[in-house]
This record gives sequence, structure tokens and C-alpha cells, in this order.
Amino acid sequence: MLLSEVLYKVNLRSVKGSTDISVKNIQVDSRKVVEGTVFVAAKGTVTDGHQFIDKAIESGATAIVYEVTPPSLREGVVYVQVENSAAAAGYMAHNFFGRPSEEMKVVGVTGTNGKTTIATLLYKLFASLGYKCGLLSTVENHIGDKVVPATHTTPDAVNLNALLRQMADEGCSHVFMESSSHAIQQHRITGLQFTGGLFSNITHDHLDYHKTFDEYIRVKKAFFDALPSSAFAISNVDDKRGAVMLQNTNAKKYFYSLKTLADFKGRIIENNLTGLVMDINGQEVHFRLIGEFNAYNLMAVYGAAVNLNEDKHEILRNLSVLTGAEGRFDYMISAKDKVIAIVDYAHTPDALLNVLATIKKLKKGFEQVITVVGCGGDRDRTKRPVMGSVACEHSDKVIFTSDNPRSEDPLQIIKDMEEGLLPAAKRKQLSIAERKEAIKTAISLAKPEDIVLIAGKGHEKYQEIKGVKYDFDDKKMVREMFDELGR
Repeated sequence: MLLSEVLYKVNLRSVKGSTDISVKNIQVDSRKVVEGTVFVAAKGTVTDGHQFIDKAIESGATAIVYEVTPPSLREGVVYVQVENSAAAAGYMAHNFFGRPSEEMKVVGVTGTNGKTTIATLLYKLFASLGYKCGLLSTVENHIGDKVVPATHTTPDAVNLNALLRQMADEGCSHVFMESSSHAIQQHRITGLQFTGGLFSNITHDHLDYHKTFDEYIRVKKAFFDALPSSAFAISNVDDKRGAVMLQNTNAKKYFYSLKTLADFKGRIIENNLTGLVMDINGQEVHFRLIGEFNAYNLMAVYGAAVNLNEDKHEILRNLSVLTGAEGRFDYMISAKDKVIAIVDYAHTPDALLNVLATIKKLKKGFEQVITVVGCGGDRDRTKRPVMGSVACEHSDKVIFTSDNPRSEDPLQIIKDMEEGLLPAAKRKQLSIAERKEAIKTAISLAKPEDIVLIAGKGHEKYQEIKGVKYDFDDKKMVREMFDELGR
């Protein structure tokens, strides 16, 4: 492919050299540059790609795309200055891989909580309806039945478009993908052609990156602002920012709700450990998922499937037998004492509150709720005392522990969580830094039929400490402790 074709739709400022050269590869990572590569020097959150221009040329880059002109220009290399390197990388990757998103129906899911469950349910639903589908999620990526490990919620632009190309080549008709705020702001999804977009909700998260809540909202909204008129946009009108998300979009607007009139209206009839019974637009259906938050997820999925022209009865029939994503309200019951252990990815105050509110509704009245919770290191510190406060307010006993401390001291993270506690809350709270010991203690404290919530890591199979990822699986740990403690 010619460089001129790769640069289609890119906002150019200047070009030095001919763009009629052949491009064999495109990279934003200088370590992956080979002969014939166009290297895009983008400013990242940790490093600036402009620092690696010389290294890229030495590795064989024949063209450099940049924002800031390098101190010296080399003979035989084409230099392209652009307004925004990250946005350029999005368009260029899409062009280089033959614009794969235009060959499939791509639906993006954004919001603070629920992205993984919604995208996974859509993938499972359309697979059950007979389609070959792609999934891009926090837990894992799928190309049809084939699993591709996920390292980020949304891969970088090059890897994302390479995956989409693979999906298109292998016959996928639909792709369902999480679109995180990081991916939107860093232009990883720029250039993609979306058939539709879904908004779940927006709550306190990622302020370590976005700095202010208003900026976080603006970034989420930018996803819908960019949708074309041919697309559909579906939002949760019960979220107080649900209508705002769609106010400037050119896409066809739809809303879902459990509390007010909407295009897709749901009502919870029953909510217990056997699942949800709901009325959806006048049709009563039993689902295997549990909790009000999953009722919202189901409404988003239903709305998207209707907009993708599937039969309403077939959608509900197939959706009724599906389970959600791994690590989202996963529960196990001990054989002897019937202790219920719930593993959930809840790592924001709102997600934790939703899970605890669901547990409260499932209680028969006498059971204790024992919560094990931590906060991630090198992430938004302002939510730590809020997480601690929410856990204590809605639990009978709480154990603060390590999540993924990363480069931080776990004890300092726990101390930050403790700052949100009133004296009454402190009387029901313990701090145990080692996560295994915290889980063991919680299960030891549980009486028959008590409920133990282990929050924060969900599907993750590791714990990241000082730059090293150690094997750690909350679900596996629960099963081991049930056996070890004879529960």
C-alpha cells in the first residue's frame, strides 16, 4: 500500500519527501519497527514517541509521522507532520488494514460500569442467533469461537485494526467492543466505522487520568458526538447524564429505562438468586442474571439487538438462557454450611454500591454480609475513602486488603481507604494486607448461609505487586478456602 493511501483522512500540516512510497508496516511502538515501516510518533501517558524517532529509522522506518519536528531530518526518509499523531495513527491503521470496520457491524459500548457484561452478552446473543461474531473486552477477545487474550480494555490503534482485519477475514459479521474513556481520548478507536453505540452509566472513576469528572464526561460524550447519521445511539435515560450523552450526536437516538418512559422499557418483577423476572416492552421474561444493574445491562443489549434488526421474540428467548461475563456477580455456595461467596469486579464506589444493594435485596433477613475489598495502586486515589465508606455502610463486617497495589505500598492504600470511615464504621472493619489471608478470614468469620463478597478483581487471574504479576484468582481462592476450612 502506498503511504498516500495510508494517510487518507489524516489532518496533514506538512510533508517532506514523496508519499508515493510503499508501506509494509505501521507502528506506534518503535521496538516493533522493521524495514519499510511508517512510524507514528505519538505522545503517550508515560513516554513520548518523538524520543524514539532515530531508533525507528535505524530499525528500518522509511517514513515518520510526528507533531513536533525532529532536530535533524535524514536523507531518504519521508517526514509527515500532522495536527495530532494519536488521531493520525487511528486513521492510518484503519486504512492500512483495509478499513475492516466497514466490512462488519461494529457496536461500541461505553460507560463506567457494565461495559464488559453488555459487550459479552451481545457477543453470546448473536452467536446463539447463528452469527459469527467478534468480541473486544476487558476479560478476553474472541474471533468466533477462538479466544485471544486481552491486555487492555481497548488495544492500541494498530493492534485493534489488526484484530478487526482478522475478524473480517475469518467471516465475522458483527463485532461488539468495549470503548473505554482512555481509548476514546487516546484515539485508539479513531477512524473506525461504528454501526451503533451504547451508554451504560457514568460514575466516579479514572480521575487519576482525566483529572476532573467534567473531563471524564466530555470524553465519553465525544464517542457519541463522532457517530455518523447512519448509526444508532442508545443511552440509559435513568442515568442523570444519559440524555446529555446523546444531545449532539448525528446518530438515531434511543433510550432505555427501568423507571420512566423510554423506547426500551423494563420493569423488574422478581429478583433473587435464581435470576430476574422482567417485563420488557410488555413481554414477561425470566433471565439467569441477577440484580438491578444486570436488568439495565439486559435492556441495553435488547435495544441494540432490535436496532440490529433481529426479531424481538428471538432476542428475548435467546437472551433468557445466557450468563454474564466472568467475574461479574459470580457466586459459589459451600457444600456444608451454604455460605455464599460472590466474586465481583466492582472497583468503583458506584459498582460496589450496586453489588451490595443487590445482595441486600437477595437476603432473607438474618444473614451477615462480609465484604473483602481493596483499591488499585497507581490509580485514582480520591475514590479510596469513598470505597471504604460504601463497603462499611452496606456490610456487617468489612476487611480492607490489597487489590493490585502495583508500585504503591499496600498499607498506604488501605490507610487511604480508612480515612473515609466514621467511628461506627471502624468498629466493623479489619485491615489485612495479604489478599489470601483476608479471604480466608472472611470465610472463617462467616456463619452458615452468610454472604461473603470479594470485590475488585473479578475475572483477573493475577495480582500486580512492584511491577510483577503473581498468579492469583479470587474464585479459585474461595474454593480452596471452602475446602480447607471445611465449610
